[in-house]
This record gives sequence, structure tokens and C-alpha cells, in this order.
Amino acid sequence: MSLAIFDLDNTLLRGDSDHAWGQFLIENHVVDGPEYEHENERYYAQYQAGTLDIMEFLAFALRPLSLHDRATLDSWHRQYMKTKVLPMITPEARTLVEEHRLRGDTLLIITATNRFVTGPIAREFNIPYLIATEPEERDGRFTGKVVGTPCYREGKVVCLKNWMAEHNQSLKDGWFYSDSHNDLPLLQLAPHPVAVNPDAVLLHEAQARGWPVIYLR
Repeated sequence: MSLAIFDLDNTLLRGDSDHAWGQFLIENHVVDGPEYEHENERYYAQYQAGTLDIMEFLAFALRPLSLHDRATLDSWHRQYMKTKVLPMITPEARTLVEEHRLRGDTLLIITATNRFVTGPIAREFNIPYLIATEPEERDGRFTGKVVGTPCYREGKVVCLKNWMAEHNQSLKDGWFYSDSHNDLPLLQLAPHPVAVNPDAVLLHEAQARGWPVIYLR
């Protein structure tokens, strides 16, 4: 039984869940529309370019969570799942997950997007394990801060190694699917790296290394 590890945004999803959550907040007048959208787009462009300061971005992205109670946030998230996330899930993505499930592989999503946003998405795929950036909670409310290592770039490797030690798992014969050059540190460790809907940098790297390239759109 192997590990089948999936990046989420632009890999299993036809879009970015973190960016889409920001757009949902804007459209529902939870945040200041023009200012928040400008920053949301700016950080997304930095992510795509590989220049994102992850702690700066997380201070921006997690702040709205700290301003509202959990019941309200959960209600918004249910709407967000229907209007934003479900349209981003393709039949091809579901089929890929099911192929690994039928093999008996251990299914895992690993993502830089925070657990509040991504937990319900992992459940939609019926994937039992999720490694995500962890937002801090105190007394049932989010604080706007992060717990532990953000699950981004080299941090994904750190988070995965910690998870494998805790769950008595290894990368032996494991698979990792990702769209982004930001995931090269983990792709280079995986016995079976697969570029999915790859960005230009990852496509070039995958072709140079002879990695499989697939499209789930």
C-alpha cells in the first residue's frame, strides 16, 4: 500500500480554493471589496511567480477568520462549497482519486491553504488525511495566527515528514501530484512525481526530468 499525495489548488481543483474564498468574502460583502480584491490578486500573482512571503500572506488571509464566530464562518463555508468549490471539481479529478483508492493506497491531500478552507473539500473527495496550514484557535475562535510550520514550499516537506512519523508511513513507492513549481521540493522527493495541469516552470522541469504530465480539466 502506497501513499497517494495530492496537492489541492489547480491540481484536484480547477482553480485555487484560497483565492476563491477571498472572492467569496468580497462578493458577500464580508470584507472591503476593492481593497481586499487588490491584495488578494497581488498575493495570488506572487504565489504564481514563486515570490510569496507566506507569513505576510497568512496574516492577510487569516484575519477575516478572526473577526467572526465559528458558526457564521461555517455557514459561509457551506455556501462557498456550493457556489465556488463544487464547480471546480472535475470528473477527471474524482476518477484519479478513485483509482488510487481502488489500489488500496493511503490517500492524502497536502496544501498550503488553511485547514478551515480545505477540510470540507477533503471530505468532499472522501480523502481521510489532510495536511494543511493550521490556523490558531482559542476558545472556539480563530486568532488570525498560524500554528506550526506553514505548509508551503519546503514547509510541505517538513509537514509531510512530521505526518509520516506520526502515522507510521513512508514515501516508499509514493505518488505526489501537483501543478506548481512551488512544490518542486516535495516533487523531487517523491518516487512517483506527476505534474498535473502544470504551470510553465513545472512543465519545463517535468519534461527535463521525464516526469509524467497529465491534465484533469
